[in-house]
Amino acid sequence: MTLDLTGINTKVGFHQLAKTELNFPDWYGVSWDAFWDCVIAAARDTMPDQVTITNWAEFAEACPRDMQILREIIVDYNQEMATKRMELA
Repeated sequence: MTLDLTGINTKVGFHQLAKTELNFPDWYGVSWDAFWDCVIAAARDTMPDQVTITNWAEFAEACPRDMQILREIIVDYNQEMATKRMELA
């Protein structure tokens, strides 16, 4: 599954896209903790085996701190979930 960040240049925009594309629950909000909770909880049931995040440069430039957090989450996710993968492309 591809999470295309074309046109995403805010933290809110990222989280809204993630909620929609990854089918996160209604309670999901604009929070990296909530993102982590959802990808880990969903990984057992509904997360795709592979999530590839594309066209992320605009987001990284506009939100460097949030991009750093996302990178850390990706590393942690890949260590935690041996049979699933998340990556930047």
